[in-house]
Amino acid sequence: MSTQLEIPTGTWTLDPVHSNVTFSVRHMMIAKVRGRFTSFGAEVVIAEDPQSSSVTASVEMASVDTHDAGRDEHLRTNDFFDVENHPRMTFRSTSITGSGEDYELAGDLTLRGVTKPVVFDVEVGGTTIDPWGGTRAGFTATTNISRKEFGLEYNATLETGGVLIGDKVDVELDVELVRAADDAAPADA
Repeated sequence: MSTQLEIPTGTWTLDPVHSNVTFSVRHMMIAKVRGRFTSFGAEVVIAEDPQSSSVTASVEMASVDTHDAGRDEHLRTNDFFDVENHPRMTFRSTSITGSGEDYELAGDLTLRGVTKPVVFDVEVGGTTIDPWGGTRAGFTATTNISRKEFGLEYNATLETGGVLIGDKVDVELDVELVRAADDAAPADA
């Protein structure tokens, strides 16, 4: 396995048309509810030494979409995201370790005004040249967080035992990046 990241150095920006920010959480202890955010951005700087690379990202919390308008509106309230006072979730990397195709990306996640360290498991999908001559890279990153640690404590006890909403939230990012020097490609392709 290679010890060097096979992604060219430089500044990369997120292609939101070809990327997804999704989450899932246990509902009524028996199933999972899945959702996504539709407005987000990121900048990734790949350094010669991969462990000196950096990631900054931001998600617009009002863009939550769980395929249920009523639930989405509830998620925007003070019971959950409190988007009026905390419109964005942000991430800033603090370290990157690993090699080859598998890395761990550690950083500070800020949600609802609370900042906690998180670690994403990152799989490098590779790079390619798009039809317009731009360089693209793909990554999948996963983590799980405790929603209660970020102040999202709303819940209800079920008559049969257990709770309405689980504490553990699984987060998955599927991202396609474009090297900044090559970003002349149309976004809707």
